[in-house]
Amino acid sequence: MDKVDDFNDYREKMNKRILEVGDLQTKRFFSLDNSVYKSGELDAKTKELLGLVASMVLRCDDCVGYHLIQSKKMNTSYAELVEALNIGLIVGGSIVIPHYRKAIEFLDELEEKETNE
Repeated sequence: MDKVDDFNDYREKMNKRILEVGDLQTKRFFSLDNSVYKSGELDAKTKELLGLVASMVLRCDDCVGYHLIQSKKMNTSYAELVEALNIGLIVGGSIVIPHYRKAIEFLDELEEKETNE
């Protein structure tokens, strides 16, 4: 298995478990997190890119991976994703560089997976 499959499998497994043990507030938060990225005044693609930038600045590698996957599903180009990552770098500063490395590695795997499918 690769990083992308490992990420997706773990995320699905643990989200299911969290929703089993979580209370109403947990379920509401998960629902809100899911619905906020749907198209509204901003289209879903833009919202995912905003989520990607915020995740870089917050230095959440899992969140970065999630937004990269979601963005690729919306046909976001490699160049668009790198541009968004660059905004995260500028806003977050040099402390974001290790997360940028992981993001590019993950994005490259997504691209390779897409090519091989």
